[in-house]
Amino acid sequence: MTADSARRTSEVDDPGEGRTAKKRRAILQAAQRLFLQKGYVGTSMDEIAGVAGVSKQTVYKQFADKERLFTEIIVRSIEDAEGQSAEMIQALPDSDDLARDLRTFARSMVTVVLQPHLVRMRRIIIGEADRFPDLARTWYERGPGRGHSNLAARFAELGERGRLAVDDPLLAAQTFQWLVLSIPLNRLMFDADERLFSTDDLERYADEGVRVFLAAYGTG
Repeated sequence: MTADSARRTSEVDDPGEGRTAKKRRAILQAAQRLFLQKGYVGTSMDEIAGVAGVSKQTVYKQFADKERLFTEIIVRSIEDAEGQSAEMIQALPDSDDLARDLRTFARSMVTVVLQPHLVRMRRIIIGEADRFPDLARTWYERGPGRGHSNLAARFAELGERGRLAVDDPLLAAQTFQWLVLSIPLNRLMFDADERLFSTDDLERYADEGVRVFLAAYGTG
């Protein structure tokens, strides 16, 4: 699912959704749009209320301050990204063709992580890390940190089955993600051209990352 399609899906009204829930959803959608356009500091709660079509008092009732609102957007974005690859991570220990399934997972991971709205949000968080360390810590702990832990658990299971040689599953997971993501992610952090990499480019980085990983950690 692309970022645009996910956004369109989230904006479809749920007939069973109450007024308070609709207002909360409108606030989150407006806030994310403005944060990505103007940055954290450049966005005001007044602007968010105006775009959401609610009063500023309603915004503060739902979210005590701008930092908590931004944190909620971070958590929701990370959870959405996690959901797009969770099934593939869970299935890895049962793989009958580990190289193939790691390539499939790596291709999915690089596509999800490099969604334009997530890259832009990452830039904002890094830019504000000194002033708002809790925001940066939340992003890391709920995003890369949790991703490493989940993948490490799967690699540990593969190690027990003799499919991977992993003395340190967490380090192996961190190495895997760095091999797959580092080249395109580092470039996109400093280049605003969201069309910089084609699908073929990203798949090539993913496949090469898997090849190098298995050369170091593979057993067959």
